[in-house]
Amino acid sequence: MITITDLSKSFGSRILFDKLSLSLSEGEKVGLVGRNGYGKTTLFKMILGEMEYDSGEIVKPKNYRIGYLQQHIGFSKNSVIDETMTAIPQSEKDETWKAEKILSGLGFSKEDILRTPLEFSGGYKIRINLAKVLLSDSNMLLLDEPNNYLDIVAIRWLSTFLRAWKGEMILITHDRSFMDQTTTHCAAIYRNKIRKVKGSTQKLYEQLEKEEEIYEKTRLNIEKRRKKTEIFISRFRAKARLAGMVQSRIKSLQKQETFEELTQIKDLDFSFSDKEFNAAKMLGVHNLAFGYESDKILFENLSFDVLKKERICIVGKNGKGKSTLLKVLANRLKPIAGAIKSHPDLTTSYFVQSDETQLNPNRTVFEEIMSADPSCPPQRSRNIAGSMMFSGDDALKKISILSGGEKSRVMLGKILATPSHLLLLDEPTNHLDIESCESLIEAIDEFEGSIILVTHNEEILRSIAQRLIVFDGNRAYVFEGKYDDFLSLCGWSDEGQISDRAVDKVKKDNKKPSLTQEQKKRLRAEVIGEKSRVLRGIQKEIDDIEDRIVTAEKELDENNQKLIAAAAKRDIEILSKTPKINKRLQLEINDLYERLSQKTDELDEKREYFSLKLSAIEN
Repeated sequence: MITITDLSKSFGSRILFDKLSLSLSEGEKVGLVGRNGYGKTTLFKMILGEMEYDSGEIVKPKNYRIGYLQQHIGFSKNSVIDETMTAIPQSEKDETWKAEKILSGLGFSKEDILRTPLEFSGGYKIRINLAKVLLSDSNMLLLDEPNNYLDIVAIRWLSTFLRAWKGEMILITHDRSFMDQTTTHCAAIYRNKIRKVKGSTQKLYEQLEKEEEIYEKTRLNIEKRRKKTEIFISRFRAKARLAGMVQSRIKSLQKQETFEELTQIKDLDFSFSDKEFNAAKMLGVHNLAFGYESDKILFENLSFDVLKKERICIVGKNGKGKSTLLKVLANRLKPIAGAIKSHPDLTTSYFVQSDETQLNPNRTVFEEIMSADPSCPPQRSRNIAGSMMFSGDDALKKISILSGGEKSRVMLGKILATPSHLLLLDEPTNHLDIESCESLIEAIDEFEGSIILVTHNEEILRSIAQRLIVFDGNRAYVFEGKYDDFLSLCGWSDEGQISDRAVDKVKKDNKKPSLTQEQKKRLRAEVIGEKSRVLRGIQKEIDDIEDRIVTAEKELDENNQKLIAAAAKRDIEILSKTPKINKRLQLEINDLYERLSQKTDELDEKREYFSLKLSAIEN
């Protein structure tokens, strides 16, 4: 439904796009990847008509509506719900339930939606803009890093919403798992062009790697043949009897296609500096509590130990205390109760995105990294700057002129320059692209010390978390297991709205006398087994419906292409039969999407039901 052909754009001597072409068919959802600075957001601005391009064209159907997540904050209504309803089509102005459902999924309570938008933090203001985009009557969504402003529960809700979205979409995100869950295709801005494939990011990267390997083999073979030809010409140019053959080789050489050697693409390639730690236990947290006010306790009675080479992830909704806990562990805040007992030799490094005050604006990148550790040699500081993509003269840039993402990389570089036993990392992936996130995961895996990490990125959670500190509801607790174990055994208590029917059924099923610990253990195992069977069955139905939608939409798209060809050829038979088939297919697709919505709601309700049932057994 949108076609980009031979798009070119340069900024001075720097070529951003060179005859870039991309097309989206009806219903396609494309995940757009590419290194930071490769032009993903620039391409969005060109599609929206906010930026000119040097040549090429972007063709959109007449009256084609594009919804774009604005970073600009500007509200005109006195409540969140009224502000969100400004985006809804006029014909649906009375259907406030649609706005309430989206706002709830994005983390707004029933009380929140009645408050003025200006009372909320910057992140929640962006969520209001996102709700307006999702509620608008758009044919296409352009979403640029929507995850940056969402917590893990809202991200999971948004993934479900976008899977059921019937229009087209282009999504930019550093969260590879989220992209793979919500898109039908992936496209990479790569070497000034774009490459699109149907399927996951892994399939895309494998395809790019294969194409580069073929290109390089072809280039080397051509180069080898060229050198042989040049040697032949040089050797026999002066021999009269071979003059014809030499001229033939010269002409052949001139006509021969040249393959330029591929430039090396820079990666974030780094490793954390660890120090030898001889004890078994790094620190112990005992009955820890913190609150900014006596009536607003963020967490209490929190206890856990940090042993050698542990990977602990802190997860939960925004505003519940995840970053605060990290600050307490880093001695930036004092707890109101409990204690943290660290090993006397423990060295800790702490990273947080918003800690730009720790940077000296008058220093260069190189000087700032070197300042992190007085014993860090200048060459090592240079190497670290290079690994953070500040090579050559870029390492001499002043901190004051850097972008937010570049400053974040400098702060990460300072962590790399400081040998540590324990790393406290607060959402280190926010300004990284997908490739850099992969490098971070590898660096974490290779680090010999321990790491406590705050993240909403499910790819990272699945890759590294050995156990979790979970902020859910009004409490924080330690979960001894991996992230998928947590989803299977516990799940998020407020993932979707808890229906009265689910609550009543749990109450009815659990009207039993007090249980012994052994009875609780047995009942819990039974409920977990039932939950696994039920949810697995519903998920299989959802997967089957999604597969049928993909098949039907593909057939519909192929039929539309046939109609275009038939119109040119005046093929009456196809022109008369195909519209009837398409009408049937469209009705089938609409029915499948309705069933998908119902099954998704059923899955959410069952999760809520089992979560409540397990809670009722314990209480």
